[in-house]
Amino acid sequence: MSKMAVDYQAINLGQGFPDFNTDFKLQELVTKAMADGFNQYPFMTGVPKLREVVGKKVEALYGHHYDIDTEVTITSGATEAIMSTVLACVGTGDEVIVLEPCYDCYLPAIKLAGSQAICVPMDPPTATRETFKVDWDRVKSKITEKTRLLIVNFPHNPTGAVLNADDLDALETIVQDTNIMILSDEVYEHIVFDGIAHSSVISRESLASRTFLVSSFGKTTHTTGWKIGYVCAPKEMTIELRKVHQFVVFTVPSPFQYALATYTEDPSTYMNLSDFYQNKRDRLAKGLEQTRFKVLHSPATFFMLADYSGISDISEANFSIWLTRKHGVTVIPVSAFYQQPDATNSNHHIVRFCFAKKETTLDAAIERLIKV
Repeated sequence: MSKMAVDYQAINLGQGFPDFNTDFKLQELVTKAMADGFNQYPFMTGVPKLREVVGKKVEALYGHHYDIDTEVTITSGATEAIMSTVLACVGTGDEVIVLEPCYDCYLPAIKLAGSQAICVPMDPPTATRETFKVDWDRVKSKITEKTRLLIVNFPHNPTGAVLNADDLDALETIVQDTNIMILSDEVYEHIVFDGIAHSSVISRESLASRTFLVSSFGKTTHTTGWKIGYVCAPKEMTIELRKVHQFVVFTVPSPFQYALATYTEDPSTYMNLSDFYQNKRDRLAKGLEQTRFKVLHSPATFFMLADYSGISDISEANFSIWLTRKHGVTVIPVSAFYQQPDATNSNHHIVRFCFAKKETTLDAAIERLIKV
C-alpha cells in the first residue's frame, strides 16, 4: 500500500510511521555519541546505560523489577524481539495462540520456527461496542497440551483495543497450572487516550513470571527507522532469547543506544505522548465525521478504524486499493491482519487510518475523503 501511495501520489495514512521528525535534542545526542566514538560493537545484550534506563522505567510504571544484566535485552526493533522470542520458545509440534487480527510478523515467525499458529478471532465491533474485544472463553477452548506460547498485543495493532483488569484476570486464569509462556507486545504502551492507564501484562506477578515483555523506542520517539526495541523477561527465559538474538543480529547500533539512554532518562519524553497523539486522533475523527465513513473509537495507538459500509460493499483490500487510486488517500485493510485475508469472516468493511501525521497531512486527506 505504501508503494501504491507513491505510485498514485496519494496521501499515505496507511503504514504506521510518523511523517514528522524526532526531537532535535535526540538528534543532537546521536551526533554527539558518534563524535564521542561510540561507533563500534556494543555489548550483545545492549548498552548498560540503556538497559538501566529501561529497567527503571518499567519498574516505575508497572511495579516489576528486572535485573538489567540478566533480564533486559536491547533488540533491533520490536520485530526482531518478537522473532527471536518465538524462535527461542517454540519448535516443531508446538502450538502458538494468536489473537486475530494480528500484527503481520507473528504468523511468519511461528511458521519459521516450525510451529503451528492457532488463530483466535477477536469479536468485531457492534452497534453498541465500537472496538474489537477478546473472547477469553474462546481462547481457553483452543488451549491444548501442545500450546507452548500465547501472543498478546495491547494496546492492539491494528484495532487500538486495550486491556482492562477483567482481561488480566481472565488471562491469569487461562495460564495458571500450565507451562504456557506469554509474549506481550506492548510497543504502544505510551499512547493510550482519554485518561486511561495502560494495563501491562507484567503488572500481575503471576503473568510477569512467564512473560517476554516487548516494547520499542521507535513508537515512543518517532524513530521507526532506527529499529531499537527491547525485551524484558525472567533470567532463564532471557538466556534462551539471547542465544537466538546473538546470531540473528548480534547487537544493534551503538550511537542510537547511547543517545536513547540519555534522552529516555527524562520521563517527559514518553509520558506526554498520549496528549500529543490524542489531539491528532481527535482532529482526524472530527474530519471523518464530515465524510461517509463511520468512525470507530480508538482507545490507543496511533491508528483509527473506520467503517466504510455506507460507501461500498466490496472487500477491504479492494476498497483500500480503490480509495488510493480514485481518491488519493491510502489506508490499510484490516483483513490484511488475518491468516486468511480473503475470507468472509476476515472482512468487516473496516479500514485502518494512521494519524501519526502532521496536521497539514491530516487536513489534506480529510479534504479528499469528504469528496468520496
